[in-house]
Amino acid sequence: MQTYNIDEKGYYGNYGGAYVPEILYSTVENLREQYLPIIESEEFRREYHHLLRDYVGRPSPLYLAHRLSAKYGCKIYLKREDLNHTGAHKINNALGQILLAKKMGKTRIIAETGAGQHGVATATACALMNLPCRVYMGATDVERQHVNVERMRMLGAEVFPVQSGNRTLKDATNEAIRDWCCHPADTFYIIGSTVGPHPYPDMVARLQSVISEEIKLQLQQKEGRDYPDWLIACVGGGSNAAGTIYHYIDDERVRIALAEAGGLGLETSTTAASLQIGTVGILHGSRIKVMQTDDGQIVEPYSISAGLDYPGTGPIHCHLHETGRAKVLAINDDQALQAAFELTRLEGIIPALESSHALAMLPKLQFKSDDVVVLTVSGRGDKDLSTYLQHKDDINYNAI
Repeated sequence: MQTYNIDEKGYYGNYGGAYVPEILYSTVENLREQYLPIIESEEFRREYHHLLRDYVGRPSPLYLAHRLSAKYGCKIYLKREDLNHTGAHKINNALGQILLAKKMGKTRIIAETGAGQHGVATATACALMNLPCRVYMGATDVERQHVNVERMRMLGAEVFPVQSGNRTLKDATNEAIRDWCCHPADTFYIIGSTVGPHPYPDMVARLQSVISEEIKLQLQQKEGRDYPDWLIACVGGGSNAAGTIYHYIDDERVRIALAEAGGLGLETSTTAASLQIGTVGILHGSRIKVMQTDDGQIVEPYSISAGLDYPGTGPIHCHLHETGRAKVLAINDDQALQAAFELTRLEGIIPALESSHALAMLPKLQFKSDDVVVLTVSGRGDKDLSTYLQHKDDINYNAI
């Protein structure tokens, strides 16, 4: 049977690997050697799952969205990661990595963030574990995600606005890697998505796999079978998508649909749809599909969603796209906004802009009446209210 999982060298097919500066080589190699023995140990599992249950509030509900199901002619379940403590799936990974950092003897934590949810999750975990935290965030994102910035600061984190480049997620990641190069001995870099050098994509996917683990159990209870016909998630770097599909990745009965950020459209230069228009390159330590010029210069991405505003996609999803295992569609800003207001009006749930891209796939896919569809709502929409309010007059409410 074909497998879409990682190989022993840290690659998903043609994508992945570890391309790091020499100063970080021993740090990354040490992490590679230690991460599996630690996270697979009984002590780690017991502590981690205790926190997920009693601190995060897991399992997150699998909610049958009746009105959404009626509109699209199938049975649509929403995996409610928006109901986690801190309001998104990011806390699953942040808590797991900070436990790993403590067991490796690291005393300082750094992170990058786009929409701010990973930054909030990391700042939360650092407050809980009494560790100093610095979060790098593009200055553009600092402005459009002001509430999350203040949450991080209230939690005790230092938020460093990055002024270089497009002042978004790519630039925040660049700055975090520079910091890591300067402080490799005592610093643990908590990467928020399935990007970066091996073992980060695999490590983050494993920590987020609690999502699909719960989906299996919840579907068995609700449907009498532990697999859906469709899994749908948004994909930027790809952590919520990786967690959603982890236990189904080799199960060909399950169709996978991923929504990336189309921005103002694939035909424009104002997009973040790297799987659709990117070419193979090295970015932030990994071989992935990257938006770049012919001579390898990064093309600045754009999305209305800060969490999807990244010029590449993690190696897991590059491989799934290349092999055809996943159906990938680029969702434009206006389609995501329409989908957000649709969920709000039909089900009383205000989703994050990132999750809205996944919701916007529903009218683009063909479902049978007996299909069971699971769509991950990766985060709640509080952080995006100002954007939604700016665009509320543009929404076609008659289409809802």
